[in-house]
Amino acid sequence: MLTGKRIPARDAGSRPLLVVLHGLGDSAAGWEWLPRELGLPWLNVLLVNAPDDYYNGRSWFGIRFPLGGPPDGTLPPIDAGGVARSRGLLWELLEEERGRGLAASEIAVLGFSQGCLMALEAGLRYREPLAGLIGISGWVHDAEGLVAGAPEKARLVPVLMTHGTMDPLLGIEHVRPQAKRLQEAGFDLAWQEFDKEHTVAGRAEVQFVARFLEQCFGQPQQRKRSGAGTAVD
Repeated sequence: MLTGKRIPARDAGSRPLLVVLHGLGDSAAGWEWLPRELGLPWLNVLLVNAPDDYYNGRSWFGIRFPLGGPPDGTLPPIDAGGVARSRGLLWELLEEERGRGLAASEIAVLGFSQGCLMALEAGLRYREPLAGLIGISGWVHDAEGLVAGAPEKARLVPVLMTHGTMDPLLGIEHVRPQAKRLQEAGFDLAWQEFDKEHTVAGRAEVQFVARFLEQCFGQPQQRKRSGAGTAVD
């Protein structure tokens, strides 16, 4: 069973839930800033810890970066069994939330880096369409397998992938084609590039995500988008 921290919406009785999946070596505590910066008073947030220890943080699956030098941006080999294990744990978490009375359409999932891969893997393969999926500075595990294995209803799920043009760990030239493959397969995926490295591009990106969440949950837009993301076809 996965652990985490629940941060209730400021609006009492509000139902929409955002599940947040951290990156490699981080934990739920590393994302406690997000609800405040999103500024969405109707949004409940569940920050989730990955299942495995990784130095002083946590990991969703085994991963191997190049040895003997800095990362070159190529997508690293990963433990597919670990991905499947964590996918199952996330499905259990979604079922628990639905057992609390939430519909799948009232739940969105956001992930960063490793968490991005898991958000897409668990969210697009889940048995019912979720409200939305957000992947920040991450990549797709086995895009062809995902296209073949996702339920047809998964094509109804709004998906936002954002990535940095200067990402040294996961080169954008490797992730861009994955996003395009999912688009070509009929997934409702929006791709957004930011001038950043392997990180979140500050308030500009956070507010871009906030606008996306408003659309996913059918909430009115609170303020104009700020920042300078660059959309790419």
